[in-house]
Amino acid sequence: MSTEPPELDLARVPAFWQALGLSGLIDVHVHFLPPRMLRRVWAYFDNVGPLTGMAWPITYRWPDEDRVRHLESMGVRRFPALAYAHKPDMAADLNDWTLDFGATTPGCVPTATFYPEPSVLSYVDKALAAGARVFKVHIQVGGYDPREPVLDPVWGRLAEARIPAIVHCGSGPAPGAFTGPERFAEVLRRHPRLRAVIAHLGAPEYREFVDLAERYENVVLDTTMAFTDFFENTGQPFPPDLLPRLADLGLAGKVALGSDYPNIPYPYAHQIEALQRLDLGDDWLRAVCWANGAALIGVPI
Repeated sequence: MSTEPPELDLARVPAFWQALGLSGLIDVHVHFLPPRMLRRVWAYFDNVGPLTGMAWPITYRWPDEDRVRHLESMGVRRFPALAYAHKPDMAADLNDWTLDFGATTPGCVPTATFYPEPSVLSYVDKALAAGARVFKVHIQVGGYDPREPVLDPVWGRLAEARIPAIVHCGSGPAPGAFTGPERFAEVLRRHPRLRAVIAHLGAPEYREFVDLAERYENVVLDTTMAFTDFFENTGQPFPPDLLPRLADLGLAGKVALGSDYPNIPYPYAHQIEALQRLDLGDDWLRAVCWANGAALIGVPI
């Protein structure tokens, strides 16, 4: 398979941020994984059609170095290496890999994850001491309740440290045993200062997660896959009546660009075009595509 980048990205993405007067883009939802785990994730997406009703071909099925180079060519200046554990005795090793990847990859923000297990606070503290600036948790894939008592001190530690956690807790593309807004809303009630970034705008429970972003000062929504033709055509479209509230949240620093690169079934440029066609204004796009992500991960605005 060719590793040549899609021409659409290089033609349109830099032109987009240059027209806004930005220095590039900050994408808070990018995945880099150990090779064996990445192969398994891609195999999952190869077979996910029955869950979503649509085939999910991976557009960027390339080696790490080619995917990093493509981000740089598009002008994505900062990005995490999001990984997530789905069973015990996995997260600590993942953190070693992602933190090393972040330390050796220009533009990559040091990233870590966790899972409900007795050692969780110990290795979270180790990751924080090593410089982790963002955590990723996937309630759907992990299959655990975010309210588990063993996680309570972890949420508290992240809240104290003001380190964001990017959380997939919405029920898309298919519901999990512990997905949906109710359980994570309880986490926020216990830890109201937690910097939680709700992946995919919380799809398909958009309304409930918009409510949480309005209620809690540090809750942010990421745009990952939202408004793309793929999402809009899989029965999980964003309700048009929520757009004015999303506009206000973006200007208030509470919506940030996310893409799910490389695990997307379309060119990266399509995510950018999907945000443009909302017609929420250039100030909103500047905030979402740069300033809000910069504030989350500590990049000078």
